[in-house]
Amino acid sequence: MRLSIIVPVFNVEKYISGCIDSLINQNLGTHNYEILIINDGSKDNSISIANSYAKKYKNVLVYSQENQGVGAARNKGVKLAKGDYIYFIDPDDYLASNVLKTILDCADWHKVDIVTFMSCKTTFFNINNSNTDNTSSLKAKISKNGIEYIADRGFKNEVWWYIINREFLVTSGVCFIHGRWMEDAIFTVSLLIEAGKVAYLPLDAHRHVKVEGSAMTSKEPEHYLKVIYDNENAAVEYAKLIERIKEDTPQSKKCITRLKARQQSFVFFMMIRIMKSVIKLKNVKLILKNLTKIGAYPLNSFIGNDYNGIVYRLITKVLNIKRAYFILFIICNPFLRFKK
Repeated sequence: MRLSIIVPVFNVEKYISGCIDSLINQNLGTHNYEILIINDGSKDNSISIANSYAKKYKNVLVYSQENQGVGAARNKGVKLAKGDYIYFIDPDDYLASNVLKTILDCADWHKVDIVTFMSCKTTFFNINNSNTDNTSSLKAKISKNGIEYIADRGFKNEVWWYIINREFLVTSGVCFIHGRWMEDAIFTVSLLIEAGKVAYLPLDAHRHVKVEGSAMTSKEPEHYLKVIYDNENAAVEYAKLIERIKEDTPQSKKCITRLKARQQSFVFFMMIRIMKSVIKLKNVKLILKNLTKIGAYPLNSFIGNDYNGIVYRLITKVLNIKRAYFILFIICNPFLRFKK
């Protein structure tokens, strides 16, 4: 079997049919891939919809667990997977038609640990065809390892940008953190720095559907506070990953520069969120103290290729003056914070 597609599902009855339909509408025989639906304790009709597909298609398999979060659901999928490669997709996203064979052929031909490709954002399940013409003539760009890939191309946080060799994934020991936001950002970079050959295929394949009212955009006070602490945790995890990379080549040095910039982007947006949260000042001080110890604050690596506008530069200057930030927090927080 060539591929296992892992779909964590929790209360997505509005979207799951569109996702599964796109996974079925591929140029692969059903014996070549499996679609693993991991029901994470859904309370709506998601599981019924998934089961209806499982009855119709022999390569659609449904498993259920008590609600443990998307990371736990994905980890369960990895344990169940039988394919040579693994792909994680969110249940409210979808794939363009007939793209999987091209991606898998690239992975097999170049014998890579990871293949990356292109995605576009949409608000509907209406962009069914790939915008890439003449896929048979596509040429992949090969990096000799994941560190070189990060150095040369940067990287995306979200796991749905990558198809991963299952043997490599299992051997690496990398898995998703349970119960944390930013688990994708930690998982993907952990894999990349362990990876051998990585292929970038300029194929328009994935569609990310922007869903209103999603958990990531929730401003409920307790959730907002959790996102703040999970951003701090991501910065801490990145510090550990950065320490593992030897600065012995130009590529490794550039890779570290990119990772530090991404790490400090977590801190930048965390500090903005703090201004609107119900967090106490003493806890803000403790967070910044901890981030200073690991080199994630002040934000001396944040401004660069991804964030370089004048607004980012001005805000960063203010955030880097700790006393000014605390004063701003004391003055503005009572007016900006989200209240129940």
